[in-house]
Amino acid sequence: MSHRKFEHPRHGNLGFLPKKRARRHRGKVKSFPKDDPKKPVHLTAFLGYKAGMTHIVREVDRPASKLNKKETVEAVTIIETPPMVIVGVVGYIVTPRGLRAYKTIYAQHLNEECRRRFYKNWYAAKRKAFSKYSQKWNDDAGKKLLDNDFKQMTKYCKVIRVLAHTQMKLLRKRQKKAHIMEIQLNGGTIEDKVKYAREHLEKQIPVNQVFTKDEMIDTISVTKGRGFKGVTSRWHTRKLPRKTHKGLRKVACIGAWHPAHVSRSVARAGQKGYHHRTEINKKIYRIGDAIQVKDAIRHLEGDDVLANINQSQQSSSTTLSSSSSSYQKEDLPAQKKNSFKQSNPKQKQQKRICIAFSIFSSSRSTKKKTTTQVKRTREQKKKQTGVNNETKR
Repeated sequence: MSHRKFEHPRHGNLGFLPKKRARRHRGKVKSFPKDDPKKPVHLTAFLGYKAGMTHIVREVDRPASKLNKKETVEAVTIIETPPMVIVGVVGYIVTPRGLRAYKTIYAQHLNEECRRRFYKNWYAAKRKAFSKYSQKWNDDAGKKLLDNDFKQMTKYCKVIRVLAHTQMKLLRKRQKKAHIMEIQLNGGTIEDKVKYAREHLEKQIPVNQVFTKDEMIDTISVTKGRGFKGVTSRWHTRKLPRKTHKGLRKVACIGAWHPAHVSRSVARAGQKGYHHRTEINKKIYRIGDAIQVKDAIRHLEGDDVLANINQSQQSSSTTLSSSSSSYQKEDLPAQKKNSFKQSNPKQKQQKRICIAFSIFSSSRSTKKKTTTQVKRTREQKKKQTGVNNETKR
């Protein structure tokens, strides 16, 4: 199989055709996990926002591999997951053509960021969505109707899903409209699921209640859009030889003379990126609270925070206020000095902090003269010039 690169020019997977732009920016869960009545009631999905990427060092546990019990560096993704708010319940019945929505019940109070999703122009609208519906929770007749809906849901529905939205006010984004999605409830009986959904209306659910550490999950999102691209970038086909006429980044043979049309399996130029994709078997390495680095170093209180900074790469987005390669304790305010002493009683920990920040500070360590030293040198030069003038006279 010599010269394989010329005999096998086709690349790419035809299973992803047509490669077109996604209709919506938010990823869509097309199939939820199978229900297990033996487990307690729990959510099966969660919404998050990608904050960036970094790398970790871990020990490989593969007995058949040469890297077994050795440290390797792997890339990880940081996802910001503020708590989601449950605002509704949806019940589905099973039909010969699949699931069909039977009942939808909303909460009494909906946040502004949730109601923004129902309008195209929030400022020009009257903002009266769900104003009449919320009155059902106050009237006795309305409460009876809602109780009847919950009873019918437990009697006829086979699948219970929850309407939940994100909290955009907790994110540093310009967007104010919340993203809303249906999340299926698994575990327990139908009565337990309806009871769980009714009790958690208008309540926040953190990501700790949905996923745990070292759990394998699937990620669904839309890839980064790259616009109109050629075949070399889009399908990774081989470039033609240097002396090829009318371009190199092309496919030489696009099919036979007849049939007189180009087949769908031939690599062609077109849209690249902004595709809806699902990646399976992603491991959760850590779930924890985020830290906010403000005014350079003033919020550090221990080694764990330093580890968090190095893992989440917060230091690259902040400007360190130390011009030299070392950091002194006098630069802190009076209140922070005490916390510095309490969190770092030993000198070794202070050295670790200095080393950690010398990496991110400027590499040049040139010593600049102070103003007093400059004044002294000028006075000495003047005296020397005066003595030289007297000797000449």
